[in-house]
Amino acid sequence: MPAPRKYPDELRERAIREVRTTGRPIAHVAKDLGIHKEALRGWVGQAEADHGERDDRLTTAEHDELKQLRQEVAELRRANKILKAASVFFAQEIDRPRTRPSR
Repeated sequence: MPAPRKYPDELRERAIREVRTTGRPIAHVAKDLGIHKEALRGWVGQAEADHGERDDRLTTAEHDELKQLRQEVAELRRANKILKAASVFFAQEIDRPRTRPSR
C-alpha cells in the first residue's frame, strides 16, 4: 500500500496550473502555496511528460505499466522456480528403482 500523499491532489493541480499558465518561477509559486520547491518541480516535470512536452522521463501511464509488468515478471519467476523444483522432484522419483513389496 503506497504511503499517503503529503499534499492533496487539488493543491498539486492548482500549483502545476499556476506554474504553467503564469510563467512564474517554480520557487515563487511553491513559496506562495507552502509547497517544497523540489516537490513542485517534480510535479511540473511529470505534467510536462504526461502532455508530451518532455522526452526525458516516463509518462504516468508508462510508469504504471512498467510497475505492473515488473510485478508480473516477478510472479512468473516465482512460478518458474516452483516448476523447476517440482520437475527435479519428479525426475528423481522416475529414476529411483522400484521394488515390489514382499509378501
